[in-house]
Amino acid sequence: MTSIVVLTIVLLLIAVRQVENIRLQIWQIMSGGAIAVLITGQISPPDAIKSVNFDIIFFLLGMFIVGEALERSGYLSYLAYNFFKWAKNTDSLLLMIIFGMGLLSIFLMNDTVAIIGTPVVLILAEKNNLPPKLLLLALAFAVTIGSVMSPLGNPQNLLIAVNSNVNNIFAIFGKYLIIPTIINLLLAFFLLKFFYRNSFHKITLNSIPEKGNNRRLTLLSKLSLGIILFLVFLKIILLFLKFPIDFKLTYIALAAAMPIILFSNERVEIIKRVDWHTLIFFVSMFVLMQSVWNTGIFQNMLSKTDVSITSILMILAVSVVLSQLISNVPLVALYLPLLLNLGVSTKGLMALAAGSTIAGNLFIFGAASNIIIIQNAEKRGEKTLTFWEFSKVGIPLTIINFLIYYLYLRVL
Repeated sequence: MTSIVVLTIVLLLIAVRQVENIRLQIWQIMSGGAIAVLITGQISPPDAIKSVNFDIIFFLLGMFIVGEALERSGYLSYLAYNFFKWAKNTDSLLLMIIFGMGLLSIFLMNDTVAIIGTPVVLILAEKNNLPPKLLLLALAFAVTIGSVMSPLGNPQNLLIAVNSNVNNIFAIFGKYLIIPTIINLLLAFFLLKFFYRNSFHKITLNSIPEKGNNRRLTLLSKLSLGIILFLVFLKIILLFLKFPIDFKLTYIALAAAMPIILFSNERVEIIKRVDWHTLIFFVSMFVLMQSVWNTGIFQNMLSKTDVSITSILMILAVSVVLSQLISNVPLVALYLPLLLNLGVSTKGLMALAAGSTIAGNLFIFGAASNIIIIQNAEKRGEKTLTFWEFSKVGIPLTIINFLIYYLYLRVL
């Protein structure tokens, strides 16, 4: 039970983020939780090391390096200008963020888009006198919802795609998840407009291009971005053809980072500016969540339920709720084998993909991309979203998302 107590304290501190006059950062709170379960013997050091998903850690590291180079070179601002210059008011800007970032998550994975997108929306907020929190929320919800409809959209979907043995997995995701996802992206826009209605104005938006003054770093950034796009496209082809090569996204991220590490004169400064705090957060999260799972409490809860755990409703509900407690990637890694052994249907697998992903809209800690966005914004000195500001919009949005996916999967 000690692990459950520690988790409860961690979640409360993340919600409050303040102890008397001391303001805590999310990575500090999660690190404290991991240290607590190690000191109290709830998980052994060897098991703690085994619990860390180093594929995710190295994937994030590679993408952080590429993202930092893109931003530092000015090329990221240049790309943002060319995309968002068509926005004429707050409505069109928000729609472009939600659908642009959401659809980009289909191919580049939501964590990647969160890394690249955070500085972009902060620039847009500053230049157009818009609340950063509105655009950060739009980015967070966009990459979460948008990633639902692709087997490459997020790590948990990739786990489902690789381990489910479903034929033509891209077509299956498209058949069951594209339409409800597009609907949910549109509903996210209307919900944000409702909660931030005073921020919507009709003045023409200003978007000034910022061209990089470091030609060498700009060229290397373009090369890294090209490597990502080429290798992601190659991975899609290999996955579609069921080619027997373990072509992990980690390899793509690290390959993309190599030109910057090997050839940039600013490699040391770029590596220093990597968001190491977010990496520490994820290492700590894996350790704490594994210790919680080792208690067996949640497994017992699932086994004693009177509702079939392979039903669409149950899979969606379990995915949304337990993702808040053990995070969505560990949840799918543990829940998927159980469902496959029980002969879950294809619809059930799509419910698992949808439920474990939209869980990220409920609370800040429900998705890795949320943490990346918040930590990335705080690193840039932005007074970012609190737990309550996120949940105020996230709770009704998750309920709506849940209902849309449930109804669509039921009637299809």
